[in-house]
Amino acid sequence: MNAPTQAPTDHVRGAAGADLADPAFWRLPRSRRLSEFARLRELGTPVRFTPGTGSRTPFHVLVRHADVRAASRQPQLFASAPGATTPEPAPWAKALFGNSMVNMDGAGHAGLRRTISRAFTPRLLAAAEDNISAVAARLVDEMAAEGPGDFMRSAASRMPFEVICDLMGIPARHRTGILERIDHASEYVGVQRRGRARLRVPGRGLRSLARMQFEVAGIARERRRVPADDVISALVRADVEGRALSSRELGAFFSLLLVAGVETTRNAIAHGLVLLTEHPEQRALLRSDFERYADGAVDEIVRHSTPIIQFRRTVAAECELGGRTFLPGEKAMLLYASANRDGSVFADPDAFDITRSPNPHLGYGGGGPHHCLGAHLAKLEMKALFREMFERLGDVRSVGEPGLIDSNFDNRVGTLPFTF
Repeated sequence: MNAPTQAPTDHVRGAAGADLADPAFWRLPRSRRLSEFARLRELGTPVRFTPGTGSRTPFHVLVRHADVRAASRQPQLFASAPGATTPEPAPWAKALFGNSMVNMDGAGHAGLRRTISRAFTPRLLAAAEDNISAVAARLVDEMAAEGPGDFMRSAASRMPFEVICDLMGIPARHRTGILERIDHASEYVGVQRRGRARLRVPGRGLRSLARMQFEVAGIARERRRVPADDVISALVRADVEGRALSSRELGAFFSLLLVAGVETTRNAIAHGLVLLTEHPEQRALLRSDFERYADGAVDEIVRHSTPIIQFRRTVAAECELGGRTFLPGEKAMLLYASANRDGSVFADPDAFDITRSPNPHLGYGGGGPHHCLGAHLAKLEMKALFREMFERLGDVRSVGEPGLIDSNFDNRVGTLPFTF
């Protein structure tokens, strides 16, 4: 193995800038965090951070586009197992709730992803595209009737949730309860908890997850008896290779689809409205020829906002990347929020430019086996909602600053006042 091309860089508190291992860093304004990511990119090699308290493991931060992309495409070296999020899911939680695809590698991940992909048949996806347009039209009808308010409640949260529930085949009577449980299950992901909340909040999240999966298991039992034209029916019935999802596997996938799919898309939609409000020239360009510029606008919104800030990987074998040698068992943070501002890839990376081309952003992951399964649907949802809003609400725009939620995992929006 070749020696690293540059001496390893280790974080020294107080000497190497902000500390990404300190929860206080993730409470800084986003502009401050982006400035620190830029400084880390200039160092030329991944930096190792060590948490100051507790038994949490040190981790290396991959900040450059090329390094994040390379690690994403080499799961045999940078593994998602035992967990891609922080903290890693406990073995008992996996046994109880099932193991999520984001925490799997190799044949197990490939087989599960293949089975799920087959459930999304061309016919179902074509119906989903028609339904996306219908959902967007209905939401804008309601926005027009209700008037200005909180964009998250009116549209951003509801759009991906309704689309996914329709696609999966979740009956209307279950949806209000499931949405509430999604909020509880994801409320504190990536958020540093203090005091008694360290014990209280995880318990509420796990109870919500358990109740949600119990409901989905009940729907799955109904679909086994009486199949419908939806994804749940396809997943619980054996495919051509005799593979069907168990109730636990289905629950784990549904949790991933709802928590990840709803959270990421609603945050992207919200950041999109903010960006198009703050950049009126880009907004005017998009409205001048929506069909021409919509795809570029969606890609640039995702790049600029980067809804998922980072995922973790565990080093599976000794390797060299970015001028540093990694050893088995070490942890690496794939910092998409930094990679998407890498000036060696994106000209004027802090600018918001819907005509940016090419735009090889990593907002849906860095490629490889864990590339976002729902990227296509997310793009369609964003385009459909913005198309309806611009055509029918005219000067729809955000008002003031969005209510951001501190997190080291996702670029989350809690509230967003809007008007039209």
